[in-house]
Amino acid sequence: MYRTLTGMRVIEASSFVAAPSCGLHLAQMGAEVIRLDLIGGGPDFNRWPRSQDGASLFWEGLNKGKKSIALDLRRPEGRELAAALVSAPGDGGGLFVTNFPAEGFLAHERLAARRADLITVRVMGHANGRQAVDYTVNAAFGFPYMTGPESLGAEPVNHVLPAWDLLAGAHAAFALLAAELFRRASGKGQEIRLPLSDLAAATLGNLGMIAEATQSGTARPRYGNALYGAFGRDFVTSDDKRIMLVAITEGQWSSLINALNIVDEVASLERELGISFGKDEGLRFQHKDRLFAIVEKPIRRASYAELARRLDKDGVCWSPYRSVHEALEEDPVLSEANPIFEMVEHPSGFAYATPGSAASFTGLERSFPPRSPRLGEHTDEVLSEVLGLSNTEINDLHDRDIVA
Repeated sequence: MYRTLTGMRVIEASSFVAAPSCGLHLAQMGAEVIRLDLIGGGPDFNRWPRSQDGASLFWEGLNKGKKSIALDLRRPEGRELAAALVSAPGDGGGLFVTNFPAEGFLAHERLAARRADLITVRVMGHANGRQAVDYTVNAAFGFPYMTGPESLGAEPVNHVLPAWDLLAGAHAAFALLAAELFRRASGKGQEIRLPLSDLAAATLGNLGMIAEATQSGTARPRYGNALYGAFGRDFVTSDDKRIMLVAITEGQWSSLINALNIVDEVASLERELGISFGKDEGLRFQHKDRLFAIVEKPIRRASYAELARRLDKDGVCWSPYRSVHEALEEDPVLSEANPIFEMVEHPSGFAYATPGSAASFTGLERSFPPRSPRLGEHTDEVLSEVLGLSNTEINDLHDRDIVA
């Protein structure tokens, strides 16, 4: 965690991945992020994975370092408190992150009537307000038909990684900071709407996939575990350990063929075809089947330990295949040896390696990553410090079950 955004107060009304991850990024850079939680928890409060006692490890992971105030948002008094927090005065305030509907009591226009320079970042499914989640966006834009083994034919394969949610969280944090810089220069607030479908559509264009489909008139086929457009695939050693090899750059390709001692065989194929694999990664993809056969032989003859030594010696881009549990046991990147991790005990009662910011600022000291909040843990503190309510007023709200 760093203190680069100290003095910034962000109110977050969100659930699931995209909007909470936006708040997480901001909190890990030192912003005060205050979650508006429902009394008893929102729709993701009990989401899997869970601890043995039933606490959501998912919720803990996405809300580290935030403050939580629990409100009854079904009642006018609870909604009034939420609106007051979003629009509360202060140079670092007036920043709101949400994936709640664009209309309703948290509509930007209603909130901006209370604070004209309010900045709202609203993560959405579709721009027209229609619901969408990562899986439905992926399905709509063709990615499940490019994923999985070639033998599947027309059967789609969903990806386990919520890529659009995660990208949306990072993009939303970037957009909020851009809007804050604009507000400092102009004094003007605004609403930023970030639909997952627009993010996916833009990515299709940015990666050349729209141009590719337009030019070819066909869909990109599946290539299994082969890397599209360059050399890469999974291979199995003599002791049945599976590794992933990749050679995109000329240097990576040279390192690979030297480590496997297949320089002469590759040169012979180059002479036969009248091409150079070193200069054009696309040729390695075009002739991947011939190259795979050459690469596969020395890997299949070597043990994993021997092969790992050779690949590391020559600086080859590769990795073993591991389960998450195996990676935790074997890879120091997922341990406290990596400075982004610290052992932290969370409200679930479970202590585990907890990451702070993935970015490391070389000129700043990294502080200990904080735990996640207990639901409503900061209710009284936020009501007092942000809204200036007295103890009597806060106790009255508790007595009427408007806050918890």
